Amino acid sequence: MYMYSMIVTSHNLSKSFKHLKFFNNNFRRTFSNMSQKINQSKTYISVEIPEAKPSNSKGVFSRIFRRNKPETKKEGGIKKSELKRLFSLAKPEKWKLVSAIGFLVVSSTVTMAIPFSLGKILDIIYVGEKDIDAARTKLNQVCGVLLGVFVLGAICNFARVYLMSTAGYRMTNALRRQVFSSILKQEQGWFDVRPTGELVNRLSADTQIVGSALSQNISDGLRSLVMVCSGTGMMFYMSPELACVGLAIVPPVAVVAVIYGRFVRGISRKLQDSLADTTKVAEERISNVRTVKSFAQEPKEFVTYNTSIDRVLQLCYKEAKARALFYGMVGFSGHIIIISVLYYGGVMVSSNTITVGNLSSFLLYAAYIGVSVGGLSSFYSDLNKSLGAATRIWEIIDREPSIPIQGGSIPMSVLEGHIQFKSIEFNYPSRTDIDIFKNLNLDIKPGQTVAVVGPSGSGKSTLGALLLRLYDPASGGVFLDNHNIKDLDPAWLKRHIGTVSQEPILFSCSIKENILYGAEEPDKITDEDLVKVCKEANVYEFVQQLPEGFDTVVGERGVMLSGGQKQRVAIARALIKDPKILLLDEATSALDSQSEHFVQEALERVMKGRTVLTIAHRLSTIQNADTIAVLKNGQIVEQGKYDELVLHDGAFKELIKHQTFMQVND
Repeated sequence: MYMYSMIVTSHNLSKSFKHLKFFNNNFRRTFSNMSQKINQSKTYISVEIPEAKPSNSKGVFSRIFRRNKPETKKEGGIKKSELKRLFSLAKPEKWKLVSAIGFLVVSSTVTMAIPFSLGKILDIIYVGEKDIDAARTKLNQVCGVLLGVFVLGAICNFARVYLMSTAGYRMTNALRRQVFSSILKQEQGWFDVRPTGELVNRLSADTQIVGSALSQNISDGLRSLVMVCSGTGMMFYMSPELACVGLAIVPPVAVVAVIYGRFVRGISRKLQDSLADTTKVAEERISNVRTVKSFAQEPKEFVTYNTSIDRVLQLCYKEAKARALFYGMVGFSGHIIIISVLYYGGVMVSSNTITVGNLSSFLLYAAYIGVSVGGLSSFYSDLNKSLGAATRIWEIIDREPSIPIQGGSIPMSVLEGHIQFKSIEFNYPSRTDIDIFKNLNLDIKPGQTVAVVGPSGSGKSTLGALLLRLYDPASGGVFLDNHNIKDLDPAWLKRHIGTVSQEPILFSCSIKENILYGAEEPDKITDEDLVKVCKEANVYEFVQQLPEGFDTVVGERGVMLSGGQKQRVAIARALIKDPKILLLDEATSALDSQSEHFVQEALERVMKGRTVLTIAHRLSTIQNADTIAVLKNGQIVEQGKYDELVLHDGAFKELIKHQTFMQVND
């Protein structure tokens, strides 16, 4: 009886989880009933919009959920199509997963054989008290068989975990590739209204949640499900009467489960959005840490980040309060069932309706089921989290960019470099209420250098963005050799345009890798070609003074190089593909006189024989241009050579009076 009392004690500790079994059985039955629509059109930044008043809920527990009910009602339950799509990600790994599930079934069966075997052992002990030798022989046989079975279970467990884990890693990697590819395919206007931190969060955290849900979470969920089903069957096999007593708790717990499940979905979505906002704040501050330190704003940024992370913490508090109350009620209900089962089972043992071994097995099965139902609860909660993360991932993957990255016609004739802006009307997608261009027209002949000048904010850099087809005009068109660039292959177009911006961004790699980034086929660029381009761009001289030469790592955004050195590397990067068109966006305006001299010398050398569109503030650049185009109020208001424009009063002469052109004559 000592062993029996130990079983009962063990049962008392684990039976509290039994109640979760009944909760989750009904939970699965209500699984399909909660198939309401999840809002796929929701933006990345969560906004609470109160809706209809939630239906009947009573007590403190319901009031906690009620504050989140408007949102959960809006988002609804699990949508079958989303589940199907989520699980479709596992299709490439189906054979690994099928094998893992097979091992899972075997290992779970071995585990569920333990209570039954223990019951038989107890019966052997009690029945064989008068014949100890016979009882010992039977015990040896049973334990020998169990040892072999347990070794088989251990091997199957190893295979299950290994196959599920490797399949999960592969699915996560594949999903990240797909998301990253979809992000890069979007047009520039899409990025203008989406913080980098949020996109990084989708690519890292959300994909990790989805990958885990499809591997380890599915594995644990299936294992728990098998154990619950087999355990319930064995409980009915042992004693249908006791099983019915245990099932009496299912209806009330199911009601609580529905409310709690909806709350978890709502709070999980809000938590993911808050985490994305926090990632955005951290990414912006860390990437611009020099600016933060230059203005001694570290204390302010501490407060900004703490405020953001506190919002996450408050959501966690809400979830923790509801979780604590829910599991407290579940534990209390479970203990009430334990008392009922023990009392009723004791009566049955005393009346010889059930043996001590069967009652012990029944109690252990109930304990196993309780633990397994806890696993099912975690599985369901994680599934809701993964669906929330997947919804945001689908928004990125499913979006078709308005400007493709490739596809279109490629002219068979040699590119001449004739650029025409015809009747351009344009405003930025993020600022549709502000017109940038109004019937703008500009003609740039092949081999001609045109300098575009104008007041700040007039849209000079926008001309370059339209030429690169980062944006499409609302009306009119940009033509290259009489071909509308909308009809041309964007990749082909950009291969023939070399661009140097005012603040060139370099990648955190070597100087050589940064220069070769502009080449269509970097592997085919010889060292002689690299040196030639670097000499043209005045890069070779300063690279030779560096200890590691072309292998020198420039740091994030080229922070290890000076402004003039970065500009020259950017010029070399633009020249490495030998473009027919050069786009220079105020390439020397931020440099000192010595750096400007080297950069300007390189530019004058490489501009020969190419069509050049330059956005300039320097007088030397303007004087050497074939044509100067004055941009004002969204139109080209003046056009001509420098000597012509300065002779009569107009927009260009007004710019010279008020800006720095005449003060920077070298």
